[in-house]
Amino acid sequence: MFLGQYEHSIDDKGRLTIPARYRELLFEGAFITEGFDQNLMVLTSSAFTTISDRVNRMSMTDPTVRDLKRMMFSRANQAEIDKAGRMLIPAFLRERAQLKTDVVIAGMGDYFEIWSSENWLIQNQPLPDSEASSKRFAAFDLSVR
Repeated sequence: MFLGQYEHSIDDKGRLTIPARYRELLFEGAFITEGFDQNLMVLTSSAFTTISDRVNRMSMTDPTVRDLKRMMFSRANQAEIDKAGRMLIPAFLRERAQLKTDVVIAGMGDYFEIWSSENWLIQNQPLPDSEASSKRFAAFDLSVR
């Protein structure tokens, strides 16, 4: 499971060092694609296949489905991790997510996200307000039993 958050830097060639704990989970391969919140998502090959199978079963006559397919597939790239534990992030994806040098890698359970440090701070501003968070997440069943 992808947990925690890590601060890293992208080098001049667009490579990002992936945390060792995450690399262990990517042994079968990975896909990187644009996320939904001006970020990037990195999914294991099996997770990407599961999602893509589900999306491909949707009707292509639905314009929203076509938008999702464009976002998911035209911006996806098979990711490889080199011997130094780095993943090359294509320039067009770095641009879409506004990634420059300093980034945050954030675990999301079944996948992880890559954020510019600035956008990560903005994304997390509402979370410290416990009252707002409890209202925002009240509809989810988060019981442990």
